[in-house]
Amino acid sequence: MSGHSKWATTKHKKAIIDSRRAKSFAKLIKNIEVAAKMGGADMSGNPTLVDAVQKAKKTSVPIDNINRAVKRGAGLTGESVDYTTIMYEGYAPGGVALLIECLTDNKNRAAADVRIAMTRNGANMADPGSVAYNFNRKGVISITKTDEVTEDDILMAVLDAGAEEVIDRGAGFEVITEPSDLVAARTALQAAGIDYDSSEAEFVPNLHVEVDAETARRIFKLIDALEDSDDVQNIYANFDIPANVQAELDED
Repeated sequence: MSGHSKWATTKHKKAIIDSRRAKSFAKLIKNIEVAAKMGGADMSGNPTLVDAVQKAKKTSVPIDNINRAVKRGAGLTGESVDYTTIMYEGYAPGGVALLIECLTDNKNRAAADVRIAMTRNGANMADPGSVAYNFNRKGVISITKTDEVTEDDILMAVLDAGAEEVIDRGAGFEVITEPSDLVAARTALQAAGIDYDSSEAEFVPNLHVEVDAETARRIFKLIDALEDSDDVQNIYANFDIPANVQAELDED
């Protein structure tokens, strides 16, 4: 299991999401507002907004909340939406590289939240650029495994749409593209009748660090603390969990 997948295939991440539905909703709404502000409320011409809305719907955000967020972000309600993206770098236990992406209207609060979570959980902040070189910006489309869709089906659908590779993540597949090819690959999947869970530009590690069970538990605890902050939108890491370690974690 790779850290860059944001742990979507593990029960640890699912448990975090389930226990913090309100926080999850708030972050998804923020993404919708920013997408609408950047590209307008018309989803036919704003693929980023399409993805943000779909992700919110799949997480059961009420449609009324989604519609209000679109209008608010696009300036149709007279409200002002002003968020800044900040990327923090650091090292988690085991020397695992971290990129912590914040979307905030208060830089000081975001910085304080991240530093406190890192310090209290055995992690260290890093200078800008000292970690980022371990990651490349890629388009990542996540697809849940079903009996109806095989890896070959996905490959056939996206091969001519700019996809670089299809990776088996256990509980699902990931289609990796250049960010500029993300919309084309997503559209190709839709044309083939293949449903996807999320379609986003992410930071994908180019080198991975295998971790043992105890280190993985410490990393999950750190992620837990970081995600307590409403300003933290995404966390990317370069750790891999071997199958035997994953089996041990599944017994926790």
